[in-house]
Amino acid sequence: MSTGDLRCIASHYLDAVILQENGIQVTEKQNMSTDDLIAEIKDYDGLVVRSGTKVTADVINAAGNLKIIGRAGTGVDNVDVDAATIKGIIVMNTPSGNTISAAELTCTLLMSLSRHVPQAAMSMKAGNWDRKKFMGAEMYGKILGIVGLGRIGKEVATRMQSFGMKTIGYDPITPPEVTATWGVEQMSLEQLWPKCDYITVHTPLMPSTAGLLNDTSFAKCKKGVKVVNCARGGIIDEDALLRALESRQCGGAGLDVFVEEPPKNRALVNHPNVISCPHLGASTKEAQARCGQDIALQIVDMVMGKSLVGAVNAQVLASTFSPESHQWIKLGEAIGAALKSCTTSKQPFSQVQIITQGDCLKDSSAYITSAVMVGLLSDGSQSCPNLVNSLALAKESGITVTRNHNEGLTQGACEVEIFVNGSSYRATGSVQGGVPVLLELNRSVFRQPVSLTGNLLFFKAVASPPLLPSVTGLLAKAGVEMESFSAPAARIGDQWYCVGLSSLLGDLGALQPLVKAAAQVSV
Repeated sequence: MSTGDLRCIASHYLDAVILQENGIQVTEKQNMSTDDLIAEIKDYDGLVVRSGTKVTADVINAAGNLKIIGRAGTGVDNVDVDAATIKGIIVMNTPSGNTISAAELTCTLLMSLSRHVPQAAMSMKAGNWDRKKFMGAEMYGKILGIVGLGRIGKEVATRMQSFGMKTIGYDPITPPEVTATWGVEQMSLEQLWPKCDYITVHTPLMPSTAGLLNDTSFAKCKKGVKVVNCARGGIIDEDALLRALESRQCGGAGLDVFVEEPPKNRALVNHPNVISCPHLGASTKEAQARCGQDIALQIVDMVMGKSLVGAVNAQVLASTFSPESHQWIKLGEAIGAALKSCTTSKQPFSQVQIITQGDCLKDSSAYITSAVMVGLLSDGSQSCPNLVNSLALAKESGITVTRNHNEGLTQGACEVEIFVNGSSYRATGSVQGGVPVLLELNRSVFRQPVSLTGNLLFFKAVASPPLLPSVTGLLAKAGVEMESFSAPAARIGDQWYCVGLSSLLGDLGALQPLVKAAAQVSV
C-alpha cells in the first residue's frame, strides 16, 4: 500500500495535517449516522472513528475500497472486527492514547469513594452541613486489587502506591516478575478477592471477563469492599453489584462504564453509594489530541511500510516491514499458487500443512503461512484473500491449516503440503539472492532451483532424452516461447519439470501425448 490517492474519512477529530503532509486526502464528517456512513464509505480507503460511530457489517460490506479502520481509542466494541477481517480490512486502535486519562479517572473515583466527595458536594449545594454523614476512610495502608495489569493497571498502581496503598493484582498474560518491578504482587483471583479493601478492573470485555465480579466473587470479598470500573461495562455484573450494595457486602462503587450506555435502568446510578460518570475515561483534551495524533501517525507508518502498531486483527503483519519479509511473502504466495494450479481438477483441498525451516525464519512462520493461503485461495472471485483474511477464509471454507517450525538449519526454507481426497501434493521453496525459488515439487527435486516469477508451466512426464525437443516443438507450434527449462535431478521414472513461458498456453490439451499431468500459473 502507498499513499498516492489514498482517501480517508474521519467521524472523529484526528490530526489531519499529519495525513495530508504524507499525501493522504482527508474528509472530516462529524456525527454521521450508520446510514450516512454506508452511503459515504464506498469511495474511501480508510475510516477513523471513536466509540460513538458504529462500524457494522453493513458499513463494512458497503465499502468497496476500504483497507483500514482506525479506532481513535482503546476498545473496538463498536467495530465488527470479524466482518472486517473476512474482507481483509485492518482494524487498528490507539492502545496507549487513553492510558493516562483512564488511570487518572480511576484514581479519582477511588479517592472519591473513600471520602464521599461527590455526595458531600451535592449535600453542600442543597444547603446542608452534615459532617457526620460523610465520615470517610484513609487510603493509607489499605489493599488495592487490580484485575488487569496492562498499561492502565500499571499507571493506577504507581499512583495509588504514592498514597501508601499496598497493590496486589491478577493478569493471565503479564508475568509476575514484571509486575513485581512496579510493586504489584500477583496472585490468583481466589486469593485476591478476600484480601482487598478496594478493587479496580482493567481488562477487555470478552467471554472470560464478562461478569468477573459476580454474586460468587462478591461473597468472597471483604464486607464493605469498594469497586471501580473504568474499563468496559459488563466486567462487573450490574445486577450482582446492586445486590451487594443493598446487602452492604459492597460499600460503594465508582462506575464510568455500563452494559447499556446511557443506562436506562437507573437503579445503580441512583444508588447513594454509587459514583457514576458518563464514560469519561478518555474525555480529556490531552487524550483526544493524543489519540487523534496517534491514529494518524499509525496510519502513515503503515502505508509508508515503516511499522504496524495497534492492529487488533492483523498482528501477523507486524513483522512484515522489511525487504527480507517481502521476499518470503512472495515465496509463500507463489508456492500456494503453484500447488493450487497442480490440483485444480481435484478441488477442494481439505488440509494444508506448512513447515518453515531455519533459524532465520523462527519469527516468520505466521506471515508465511498466511501468504501460502493467499496463493492457495486466490481464484479471481470477490473474496480477495490477503494476509489479514486468508486464515479466516480458510476456516470459513472448512480447510484445516497447521504450521510448524524447525530450527537448527542454516538456510531458510518453506515446505507446503496439501491434502486432497486422500492424496497429497507437496512443494518446497526458499529465497536465494533475493528471489523466491522452488526447490522441489511433488517429491521431484529440481537440478537447479526454479525462479518463481513470470509464467510457469509444470508437467509430469517419464524422464527421457527426447522430452525437451518435443515440448519445445509443441510450444513453438502454439506460438509460445520457452524462456527457461528446469529438469529434475532424478533421471528415471515419473518426474516433474518446469518451463518458463513468454505467455500462458491457451490449451494444455496439446501436451497430453507427452505428459501425464500439466498445470500452469502466473506468479
